[in-house]
Amino acid sequence: MCVSRAFKVLVSHPQVPVAALQLLRSRGAETIICQSVPPSRDEILEKVGGVDAIFWAHYQPLNAAILDAAGPQLRAVSTMSSGIDFADVEEFKRRQIPLGHTPGVVKNSVADLAIGLMIAAGRHFHAGRRDIETSQWLTEQIDWRMGVEIRDSVIGFFGFGGISQAIAKRLQCWDVAKIIYTARNRKENDIDFKAEHVPFERLLKESDFLVVAAPLTNETREKFNAKAFAQMKRSAVFVNVARGGLVNQVDLHKALSSGQIFAAGLDVTTPEPLPADSPILKLPNCVVLPHLGTQTMKTTIEMSLLAANNIINAIEDKPMVSPAY
Repeated sequence: MCVSRAFKVLVSHPQVPVAALQLLRSRGAETIICQSVPPSRDEILEKVGGVDAIFWAHYQPLNAAILDAAGPQLRAVSTMSSGIDFADVEEFKRRQIPLGHTPGVVKNSVADLAIGLMIAAGRHFHAGRRDIETSQWLTEQIDWRMGVEIRDSVIGFFGFGGISQAIAKRLQCWDVAKIIYTARNRKENDIDFKAEHVPFERLLKESDFLVVAAPLTNETREKFNAKAFAQMKRSAVFVNVARGGLVNQVDLHKALSSGQIFAAGLDVTTPEPLPADSPILKLPNCVVLPHLGTQTMKTTIEMSLLAANNIINAIEDKPMVSPAY
């Protein structure tokens, strides 16, 4: 396809960074931008007909209904996200429509936040703030709010892709005891992080900090449940920066409230948004964030540019930079 030929791109959110829109337009795109916040499915279905590509910048279901509404001329779709659990990948495969996503560029901002959650959960940030607000600042007690350190700890990862490796890289100077991980296969570069591939049961039993950074699949859904938490150390800190669906949240609540594990730090929950009256929010030993992992301007711009380049490549009959399948 000639680069200069105009093509239409539906952009599902009005706050997509200008840099990505400018890139698309510089390569001949007419951008049709949905204006609703939060995105309105009715508006998307109204505007998507006849477009050549879709820039999907939110987490609503991306499925046959959207593809049908777009029409048979649709040539490419890219999400502006790392995870694609909201997309019907099998439907894209069946229709042979290229689907892109933006996994690699999120690793640094998510890694920073994951370490923040490790410290915040391990050192009672949430409970300590509540103590101040309720005048329970008990400085006269030596054992008040004793936490756990990253130093000399076993750091475990469920999943050892870009995010986990970015965390492990940052922890190289933290004097950790060792780094272990569970993944489908051993990573050839794990020696770069002094990391050891171990079975899931060993990950549970040995980890002082256990960080979840794996995709949500049928295989990983609710992998962390009552059975898993029962095998963890009572002093363990559990951190999830992946997807809420990897965790049975009721079981996690029970493990935290009973002292079966020490603390948790969550950037992802089920559901999202989490209701204000969710029981998990009432626990003093659980730090909960509203899915802020990629919420830096630098990373958001990088994600948007990658999504735009995925679309441009597909329109030009080239492989996507970051295909989802």
